[in-house]
Amino acid sequence: MIKKVLIANRGEIAVRIIRACAELKIRSVAIYTEPDRYGLHVKRADEAYSLGKDPIKGYLEPSRIVNLAVETGCDAIHPGYGFLSENAEFASLCEKKGLTFIGPKSSVIAKMGDKTAARKTMIEAGVPVTPGSEGNLENLEQAITLADDIGYPVMLKATSGGGGRGIRRCDTPEELKTQYPRVISEATKAFGSAEVFMEKCIVDPLHIEAQILGDADGNVIHLYERDCSIQRRNQKLIEIAPSPQITPEQRQYIGDLAVRAAKAVGYESAGTVEFLLTGNEVYFMEMNTRIQVEHTITEQITGVDIVQEQLRIASGQSLRYKQQDISFQGFALQFRINAEDPKNDFLPSFGRVTHYYAPGGPGVRVDTAIFTGYDIPPYYDSMCLKLIVWALNWEDALERGKRALDDMRLHGVRTTAQYYQQILDHPEFREAKFNTSFVATHPELLKYSIKRHPSEIALALAAAIAAHTNA
Repeated sequence: MIKKVLIANRGEIAVRIIRACAELKIRSVAIYTEPDRYGLHVKRADEAYSLGKDPIKGYLEPSRIVNLAVETGCDAIHPGYGFLSENAEFASLCEKKGLTFIGPKSSVIAKMGDKTAARKTMIEAGVPVTPGSEGNLENLEQAITLADDIGYPVMLKATSGGGGRGIRRCDTPEELKTQYPRVISEATKAFGSAEVFMEKCIVDPLHIEAQILGDADGNVIHLYERDCSIQRRNQKLIEIAPSPQITPEQRQYIGDLAVRAAKAVGYESAGTVEFLLTGNEVYFMEMNTRIQVEHTITEQITGVDIVQEQLRIASGQSLRYKQQDISFQGFALQFRINAEDPKNDFLPSFGRVTHYYAPGGPGVRVDTAIFTGYDIPPYYDSMCLKLIVWALNWEDALERGKRALDDMRLHGVRTTAQYYQQILDHPEFREAKFNTSFVATHPELLKYSIKRHPSEIALALAAAIAAHTNA
């Protein structure tokens, strides 16, 4: 078993990994930059080391992080998600330094990170992909010709993209001419690559992803699927496991496709295979070669600790489960509580958390790194916490979600919590009749007045009185 892990990440995912390490009696090492000096992951790890004052640079320096891991006696690195988690160079450097990279091999990361190479690999494995370019687009003229051939709308996508960035929908040749240089510019800035490819746009699909686990012996299983259709501008907001919208036959088919995709690349560790589903048609979208933000809801319905399984697989152990061992029960929803103002076009709302109280009760889980007095820095993702609820049936899961969102107190910044309550009350959502266009086609949900909870009003009044008294 691995003895000591450096966690090349921050915030709630770092805390999540630290907890898994503690249960397996693995020593954990945190890293941090100046804004995170008093972060929860720094407090909870067995050891913590500074990467300097620059808030972002330190988390993105592969050589420095790997050298620190060696110097501190670590035998493995867990990248979490974001930052360097899907950086093949980082994984390769770990391998060269004799460190275990807790994830797939660098060659797999490279292949699946290149979206055109991933498409080719899936086609060869018999996994259906959306119609599109066979490789990267050479120029705008080729893009226009291909779009005319496969039909509008089309999607321009950065070959090295991820996280919903570097994607543009084009409904007409005029839009294609406008968006083509924009995608190239965004891809170059965000991913260091100007390569772009094209796919047919599947209109109003379900976004379904399957969680997989694979070991070094070639064993691969799936842990069923998650429905990630509630999203805004390709950024997920609410995730659900299992999908309340697909049939048992579709569920089995998607799970089988995910296993086939993982075996085709010799996948080890935890990963996710994402699909678009329209009617009975299923298309491969991409493979995420890391732990996903929404892994929590799969854990809730299956009882499998995915992060612990990552650690065991990285230690050379074979999978402890066969496919027939995996079942699920009930429904789980995850709400990404972001420090954003839904009433102001989801503008980030960074600042100090003046009061935080986590919801609880049966079937409620919170993954976070915030606390009362914590300053949410403006340098990173705006997510404050992940609120996860579970219940035996869909209706009870919705009610538990509403109750937990109402229980939570998070003052000092604006959040998306009350917006999610509006979604949970919408008839289409309650009837499980939604797709990726739900948020865009229901702007009226943002028009509801955001009511201030009595406790928030009381705190604000007390602060005003104190300010007046001290004046």
